[in-house]
Amino acid sequence: MRFGIIQSWEIRELNHTSRLQYLPVSVFAMVMGMDGFTIAWDRGAAAFGLPSWIASVGYYFTATLLVVLSLLYGTKWLRYPQAVVKEFRHPVALSFFPTFSIGVLLLSAASLAHWPAISRPLWIMGATLHLAFTLYVMNAWLHHEHFQIQHINPAWFIPVVGNILVPIAGVAHGFHEISWFYFSIGLLYWLVLLTIIFYRVIFHQPLPERLMPTLFILIAPPAVGFISYVKLVGGVDVFARLLYYAALFVTLLLFTQLPRFARLRFFISWWAYSFPLAAVTIATLEMRTQLGLPGFSILGVLFLVVLSGVISLLLVRTALAVWRREICVAEG
Repeated sequence: MRFGIIQSWEIRELNHTSRLQYLPVSVFAMVMGMDGFTIAWDRGAAAFGLPSWIASVGYYFTATLLVVLSLLYGTKWLRYPQAVVKEFRHPVALSFFPTFSIGVLLLSAASLAHWPAISRPLWIMGATLHLAFTLYVMNAWLHHEHFQIQHINPAWFIPVVGNILVPIAGVAHGFHEISWFYFSIGLLYWLVLLTIIFYRVIFHQPLPERLMPTLFILIAPPAVGFISYVKLVGGVDVFARLLYYAALFVTLLLFTQLPRFARLRFFISWWAYSFPLAAVTIATLEMRTQLGLPGFSILGVLFLVVLSGVISLLLVRTALAVWRREICVAEG
């Protein structure tokens, strides 16, 4: 009897520890969302005199989250390398590996207001890693043997179009020409991938439920492109307006589909809502700063409220999913 109890306990412990091999690389999207939330609240506090402690709490929470998730995924890499290799070869999961480098880049941007001394090394690390991820993923796309049209989804923006983020902190650190290099890559391949993704969505089967939240990623390229472009040229011109209003339209288009999104079951992919909403919030606050029009103040406050509500919901639902052991389980 005693042996049976001990054996049962050992099996439960084995099942518990083996859950680490199912930790998805997409968890780093949480870091992106929290980075965006922090930067948006920094801008909101400066624009409207809102409490600055919210951004400070968000910053240190995000930094801690990045460290914890890095340690967990690093442990997975050491203990279950075959599981990591499987994700690298997966046509969907592959695109989420650069969420780590983007998280570092965004933390570099957030650090400008909270811990300037570490912003530059974080930017160098993030930009270097992201270029490496871009080259790896594009080589995989060019020489693939297993990608199909149904594998394409807006998360494919992450590896290549993510380069458009680099100027946000890069310009502040004096890397002006390097920032233009990254911006050019992101902008060009945004247009290429946007065409492919719309073809896939319109003429083929709908996205699976798990990937439906990634439609919000469509907001990010023009919104972040606007922010980076303004950093590079120092103001709002015709092209900046084109980028901002494109992001605003996609945001409105997706808001008209909220009932559809509300019916989705919770997946870790829900975090795809967070960073794009943060990006359009930051872009709107930048338009307010540059143009001084009251309409952008109203829109900026509205987006900041929506973003804060979405982040709160995501944190609660993720905590519940962890408690219920709905995360880090085998698919299927």
